[in-house]
Amino acid sequence: MEAALEIHDLAVYYGKRRAVEGVSLTVGRGEIVTLLGANGSGKSTTLRAISGLVRPARGRILYDGRDITKTPADRIVAAGVSHVPEGRDVFPEFTVLENLLVGGHTVARGEMDERLEGAFRLFPVLRERRLQLAGTLSGGEQQMLAIARALMTRPRLLLLDEPSLGLAPMLAREIFRTIRTINEDGVAVLLVEQNARRALRLAARGYVLETGRVVVEGTSRRLGEDPRVRSAYLGLAKGAAGPFMNRPA
Repeated sequence: MEAALEIHDLAVYYGKRRAVEGVSLTVGRGEIVTLLGANGSGKSTTLRAISGLVRPARGRILYDGRDITKTPADRIVAAGVSHVPEGRDVFPEFTVLENLLVGGHTVARGEMDERLEGAFRLFPVLRERRLQLAGTLSGGEQQMLAIARALMTRPRLLLLDEPSLGLAPMLAREIFRTIRTINEDGVAVLLVEQNARRALRLAARGYVLETGRVVVEGTSRRLGEDPRVRSAYLGLAKGAAGPFMNRPA
């Protein structure tokens, strides 16, 4: 499988504090890959480095074979990479429609109606709420808006940071079904997710970060069978059955 994203020996520091050290990973075209790890393990920093929001101290980031390590964030978006950060980060004082228009600010005017229609087909509730202030939406609706806004540029790589955080189980399932739909349209996804079981059901492969380093990697099945992953992230004792495998997300 050709790589949509390749990271080689990535290191990111905040001042003297190491956030990421020596991380290497790949995401194939049309593939879903998950990043697992505890809070502070470097998952969000890795996504921020890919999208150009932080500058790596070392390493290379390749998107579709092109080095984007030092590329400005706006040019990375224009190249086909969209990032949905943790916390949704919608503009609360703007309407749903205005948020989507901001997400599509690089889209040609003649294509805007088609992009908006695509967002409303994916999330019908946003059509109903299009004139409502984003700050008055529920948490689940704000997450839908954040994803829809990121899709306005029709990315080929989508970076998702904790999309189910704070959502009720039913809404979380809906978000994960939508991620699968997005992926089935050919979009590669790099997913950071607190719910390791659900992430491993959805993703083909994964990486586990601890204190900024990759400590385990492999297929979702392999990670689901790894004793360290089962104990630390799945809440399963050694030898216990893994009910998350081969079930829909």
